[in-house]
Amino acid sequence: MISAVVMSEPHAPLELRSFARPELEPGAILLRTLGSEVCGTDGHLWKGQLAGVPYPIIPGHVSVGRISALGPGEAPRDVDGVPLRVGQTVTFLDVYGTCGRCWYCTVGHATTRCPERKVYGVTLSASDGLLGGWAEYIHLKPGVHVIPLPDELDWRAFLSGGCGMPTALHAVTLGEIAFGDTVVVQGAGPVGLCAAVLAQLRGAGRVIVVGGPEARLAAATRFGADTVIDIGSTTPEERIAAVREATAGRGADVTIEATGVPSAVPEGMRLTRDAGRYVIVGQYTDAGETTFNPHLDLNQKHLDIRGCWGSDVGHVYRAVQVMARYGRIFPWTDLITREYGLAEAQAALEDVAAQRVVKALIVPRQT
Repeated sequence: MISAVVMSEPHAPLELRSFARPELEPGAILLRTLGSEVCGTDGHLWKGQLAGVPYPIIPGHVSVGRISALGPGEAPRDVDGVPLRVGQTVTFLDVYGTCGRCWYCTVGHATTRCPERKVYGVTLSASDGLLGGWAEYIHLKPGVHVIPLPDELDWRAFLSGGCGMPTALHAVTLGEIAFGDTVVVQGAGPVGLCAAVLAQLRGAGRVIVVGGPEARLAAATRFGADTVIDIGSTTPEERIAAVREATAGRGADVTIEATGVPSAVPEGMRLTRDAGRYVIVGQYTDAGETTFNPHLDLNQKHLDIRGCWGSDVGHVYRAVQVMARYGRIFPWTDLITREYGLAEAQAALEDVAAQRVVKALIVPRQT
């Protein structure tokens, strides 16, 4: 039997359950889990803040594993078209079932809005099998996009970024950061920290991270942020004044919101210069409403606001390449605060929700 963590319903204690080894269909893969991240989304799932979740679920939507078995017939291929083989260390796009035929897939070129998409660890039920990463094994269905990790990229290093890296890569790309730009990142969680790193790689002249708590701001400094502003000891007006002082009174060229806090949005609009760009990536769940002045904050500012939802296989693929290439500059695994076994998943979830850690991993610790 295979052990997995199950979230039976919102607010209920996590459970450890046993599952039978799945029968693999042609094109399927059985991964022996090496590790899976604990994401802010997992906390939202536990609080019931995401619609359409088919509880019970096995949490864990960004994971790394070693291929244990392949389904019968021709071996599935990775995103480069190379046949996969038993023993490879791989990650995969957590989105499964994107149709490739609907308007969003074909005309809108926005596969993250495909109505058929399902997400491992989020919108796939534990009643249907090992479809989440907080488990000893993961069943990858036929058609899941698989990306091998290069030899120079340790699996823990990749999970240090977790879903934050491809999500931030999507946001930074939408921000169109130019050489010399001042970039403000709201939020010092995994998405914000990854956005601060990627802004540097895009040529930003100055990177300012606004967030907390202290441990996360310290990580932002270690990973190259020029300035950090603690939201716990400043007011919105003081933060806006600090950014304007650093930019000759203008504000940031590009601001990236990665907080998940609705009130951060109007503040971010005011942190950004006239005719600047504001990318909102952190509002993944419905945390409530906020208000802004459409004349002063948007229209008169000629502000370009871009919403950013999730990531696709291209973002994950590029995240792997970036983390492999720049591991000599950025010590990714320094972001990992603690690893937790399956039986410790509840503690991991609570530590992430309380921001007691920068990055937490679920590691089944198999023998």
